[in-house]
Amino acid sequence: MNSQAADLIISNMRAYIYDNEPTDPRLPHEAIPSIPISIDVLDKLGVQHVTIPTEEDWEAGINKLADERDYKSRDALDISRAGLGDEFEDKLRGFWTEHLHEEEEIRYVLEGSGYFDVREGNTTDKWIRIAVTAGDLLILPPGIYHRFSVGQEGKAHLVRLFKDKPFWTALYRNEETDASVFNKQYVETYNARLLST
Repeated sequence: MNSQAADLIISNMRAYIYDNEPTDPRLPHEAIPSIPISIDVLDKLGVQHVTIPTEEDWEAGINKLADERDYKSRDALDISRAGLGDEFEDKLRGFWTEHLHEEEEIRYVLEGSGYFDVREGNTTDKWIRIAVTAGDLLILPPGIYHRFSVGQEGKAHLVRLFKDKPFWTALYRNEETDASVFNKQYVETYNARLLST
């Protein structure tokens, strides 16, 4: 492993409108023709994305980010049949069910691939699919509705960052979460950015 810290560089991950076909979420679900989503739109949604190459000292890159954002702990999650055993399908269903979090979510892909889907905003409520592979790091703001699926290879090894103790709480979408302060703050902050374009 390289002794120098990996630099945070602009990500080359792809984002596009989800096709809404009722098939396996592990498939790409890219419309034909494709409707790409620009980095500018993701930025306006509050979605941040960088690359920390896994071939370099990725832990130094994660440490740097954690220090900058005052994150004190982390864990690793092996989302695969080997890693989760009999819980694999149940866990996937939980990740795939639309939800939000009270705090921002930071995920770094160490191995494998997957898809984070985020709502385009209350202006259309379409899904934007963000394809991630090893080296991609995604930061989702609190209050954004989203979901996750592994890719076609069926595995994703993720590093999760937390402000305090490792603890993951999903608030699944319903009338209460729509009316929650977290969702309202998100909508007020980021929909204004989208509507200003």
